[in-house]
Amino acid sequence: MSGKCPFMHGATTTQENSVTKWWPKSLNLDILHQHDSKTNPYGNDFNYKESVKSLDFKSLEKDMHDLMTEPQDWWPADWGHYGGLMIRMAWHAAGTYRIGDGRGGAGTGNLRFAPLNSWPDNGNLDKARRLLWPIKKKYGNNISWADLFILAGNVAYESMGLKMFGFSYGRADIWHPEKDIYWGSENEFLAPSEERYSNLEDPSTLEQPLGATHMGLIYVNPEGVNGKPDPLKTALHVRETFARMAMNDEETVALTAGGHTVGKAHGNGDDSVLGAEPEGANIEDQGFGWINPKGNGNGADTVTSGLEGAWTTYPTKWDNGYFDMLFNHDWELRKSPAGAWQWEPTSIDENKKPIDANNPDVRQNPIMTDADMAMKKDPIYREISLKFKEDQAYFSETFARAWFKLTHRDMGSKSRYIGPNAPSEDLIWQDPVPKGNSNYNVEELKTIISKSGLSISDRVCIAWDSARTFRGSDLRGGANGGRIRLAPQKDWKANEPTRLAETLSILEPIAHEFGVSVADTIVLAGNTAVEEAAKAAGYSIDLPFKTGRGDASQEMTDENSFNNLEPLADGYRNWINKDHSNNAEEMMLDKTQLLGLTGPEMTVLVGGMRVLDTNYGGSSDGVFTNQSGVLSNDFFVNLMDMNNKWNDAGNNKYEIIDRISGNVKWTATAVDLIFGSNSILRSYSEVYAQDDNKEKFVNDFVSAWTKVMNADMI
Repeated sequence: MSGKCPFMHGATTTQENSVTKWWPKSLNLDILHQHDSKTNPYGNDFNYKESVKSLDFKSLEKDMHDLMTEPQDWWPADWGHYGGLMIRMAWHAAGTYRIGDGRGGAGTGNLRFAPLNSWPDNGNLDKARRLLWPIKKKYGNNISWADLFILAGNVAYESMGLKMFGFSYGRADIWHPEKDIYWGSENEFLAPSEERYSNLEDPSTLEQPLGATHMGLIYVNPEGVNGKPDPLKTALHVRETFARMAMNDEETVALTAGGHTVGKAHGNGDDSVLGAEPEGANIEDQGFGWINPKGNGNGADTVTSGLEGAWTTYPTKWDNGYFDMLFNHDWELRKSPAGAWQWEPTSIDENKKPIDANNPDVRQNPIMTDADMAMKKDPIYREISLKFKEDQAYFSETFARAWFKLTHRDMGSKSRYIGPNAPSEDLIWQDPVPKGNSNYNVEELKTIISKSGLSISDRVCIAWDSARTFRGSDLRGGANGGRIRLAPQKDWKANEPTRLAETLSILEPIAHEFGVSVADTIVLAGNTAVEEAAKAAGYSIDLPFKTGRGDASQEMTDENSFNNLEPLADGYRNWINKDHSNNAEEMMLDKTQLLGLTGPEMTVLVGGMRVLDTNYGGSSDGVFTNQSGVLSNDFFVNLMDMNNKWNDAGNNKYEIIDRISGNVKWTATAVDLIFGSNSILRSYSEVYAQDDNKEKFVNDFVSAWTKVMNADMI
């Protein structure tokens, strides 16, 4: 305003004013340090997974059931039941999951924060969370928002008559947005789909690892591809987006039908007059979003998707009404009051119409989205839909199982499940692993491995390759299960199949003879190698080791699902698939974040892996030492040495040249040199290059190594 000082503080207080925006090529190392303890109001001593075990589960679930039918004036419930809204909230929390990188999903409560809380597809879910606040307030530390979101969906279905497959507690909240997740390159919500596809006619060309057709949607546009109705074309995009959420065709139909069996779409008004999304709303709107100036702004005036209407005759009842409605009527395109394309029946008996959500004296036409019509028009979906139509019990069970998968996919193995309703059945998508032997003489086994003839490099490489598959995003992969010996992992290019087979041919007989899992033996092999390398450097160290890993069978392994864990690069072993165009150091950063490592941990691991001679194919790039196999800080010492200069030799090759003689001393890749060129990574490298930090280097390497080896152990 005129007359006021234009500059009142010296801190960078808004997101758009990042101090690094002038250097757009700078690595975003912040993603390695998100969710730091400083952001967590509970402090380091609080363990949610222990706290939730003391929860009064029955009392909470009763209160949740009561909430469903206790309408609040400030946000009235459709038909007096909040079930549809709560189901949508749970679905949209979980539905962000994608198999490409395991990111998204319901496991962190990220729906509370931008951008998710302000996605167009999440319109008015801010109200759902506010409705849950009294319950969150009551049960406090013993229930996370993340668990509450999914529990609300489960209870909603139960209150409407569906027997659920199960529910597990244990999702710990985060306290700021997940900054590592790439949601797309668009600069606007709902930008044309072409920006996400190499060829819009071929849904498989959707940019990896994205799982939705537009920025700001969960899956597909309800009006059709780019808002143009065409059920057969939409079906192709539904199939691709649900596959990227780990769902097959039957699960896709079940989830589509089950999600639309209850509740309604809201488009009874002009969406152009809505206020800003929650993150962009004025402060007086209390973080609410999409304030509607029409009428009361809620109830009959609610605008969310722009489509308007329910899908079934009884939208608060779990039944087979969706399929009856879909197949027993002919449908035509019409516009909703908000101007959105939707399908409505050409004719329908009055008593088949759903009662108006706010006026029991009025009945309204049902609707279908373009995705719903795809369930009827696509030949594969149609066959499945008709099967469900004729067998409601089978449909209900299939949906309940698919819903459980949708809402628990990113929780890891069932050993992590908590609560009285956690199912005991082993499901292949949980990556089941039998319990391994924990009662054996570790030191004796270490001695046998050390005398096996395997080199330090062979042992470190197989242990690393086995453990590096772990993804903290969805708690999948890792060394437990010993799946590196099974398809598809045994054949991955990144695992050097021939070398892997030779190493396994030595370790597997040892494991079997000793009566322990191959998984334990592999990790222990890596540990013995690190211990020997540390001893060669003058340090006697016993690496921490957890026993009890089991060996999964091929039958326990969903090969298609595990394909998504295949490395396309591994900066730690200085390898990138030549067919991949991505920047190698950026891919290393991505993998580091998934492994749950910090910047210093990444730095010390790379430096140690280089001197242990673990490069892919025996490459000498980045091996800045004359004593390979010794756990020394030579990588950092020589990287920091100003007597050397770096020369770009092309094709991701660099030469380290003696400034005086001009001789090439070593070769390197960009991944090696980034630890000397990036100002932040150089600051870490300088620490490990110091004369007084040789022992610190060894200890820190051991700590980071152990973290990776145990990442999937509970």
